[in-house]
Amino acid sequence: MNKIPAIDRYIARLIFFPMLGTLVLSAMLLVLEKMLRLFDFVATEGGPVSVVWRMLANLIPEYLSLGIPIGLMLGILLAFRRLATSSELDVLRGVGMSFGRLMRVPYAFAFALALLNLAIVGFIQPYARYAYEGLQFELRSGALGASIKVGEFTKLGSRMTLRIEESYNDGRSLRGIFVRGENKEGQAVSATAAEGQFLATDDPNTIILRLTSGVLIHESPKFAVPRVLTFDNHDLPIPLPKIEAFRTRGGADRELTIPELFVVGKDKTEPLTTRLESRANFHFRIVEVASMFLIPLLAIALAIPPKRSTSSLGVFLSIVILVTQHKINQYAEDLGARGAVDPLLALWVPYLLFAALAFWMYYTLAHVPGGQPIGALERVAAKAGQRVKALFRLVQRKQKLA
Repeated sequence: MNKIPAIDRYIARLIFFPMLGTLVLSAMLLVLEKMLRLFDFVATEGGPVSVVWRMLANLIPEYLSLGIPIGLMLGILLAFRRLATSSELDVLRGVGMSFGRLMRVPYAFAFALALLNLAIVGFIQPYARYAYEGLQFELRSGALGASIKVGEFTKLGSRMTLRIEESYNDGRSLRGIFVRGENKEGQAVSATAAEGQFLATDDPNTIILRLTSGVLIHESPKFAVPRVLTFDNHDLPIPLPKIEAFRTRGGADRELTIPELFVVGKDKTEPLTTRLESRANFHFRIVEVASMFLIPLLAIALAIPPKRSTSSLGVFLSIVILVTQHKINQYAEDLGARGAVDPLLALWVPYLLFAALAFWMYYTLAHVPGGQPIGALERVAAKAGQRVKALFRLVQRKQKLA
């Protein structure tokens, strides 16, 4: 078994740590941004805090699929930028190593991460998305523990109202309870209690509300005056509202795996709109994965600044190009789903243009003597920076004179 050359191990180490840091940071930023909205949503629906963590866990595959290309791009770019600015790249080129030879490690990372991203967007993310939608449905439908809000009157079915002043012990114990229920014969029972708790029964459609230290009022057309009773403990059966079963997976194209999208897109029995949406989403996912094989070419071309330059313009451009390409793909998917353009053309024509840009930039750097694909932009950025500095100094002088 051949050992991995030392230069490949060195480049792999330079790529791995920035790539991992960027991937974790980008995923965490997306999670934190979503977390605030989920806390607000769950609090509005009256759900337990634990639901937030379950919903976030189901969003992680989606965020990883977005963070992996960025992590790969910045990992390769920062590694080769370090080689270029420390003159190590000149030494490697001087001993006969071509850019093609140096691309082995970046493409090893690209191939592995492309397979991982294909597994995520093709198979893991659809199931995670379905689970996320299921949790949202449970909160909105009034599942137990998600519809009882402290300090508000809550309807349990059409004939029962409950209000609690305070809950503790993760909602299992209650204080300051008011409950009123009616039946079809016109009888009504109202009760107040200092404390209470919910207890499960053998019937999954009924729970017991055990009240402690309270007053019960029984009203009926048969009674001249309502009956008033005080009690130390009283068990009140509560019929749970019927909750509609959540739909099966596949209610949206994002919940289908890649093979399922392909089958639906070819199924003539499906409505035209469904087939177009499935085809557009299928090509979108494949293009997003295929784009990762262009990232090493683009990253190396943007990583190496002109001689005697330490500009970070390439880092900025790499993020702009990736985000722009992703947004173009999303717009193309929308056009394909609406039938304005065939999904095959809508997604793959922009991809081919992106590939042509990446190959041109790499060819200019690797095979054109003195080639620098972003040299003109570097010069423009340098001149703009000098003008900004001059303007800043002029403002400072005027402030001193004033």
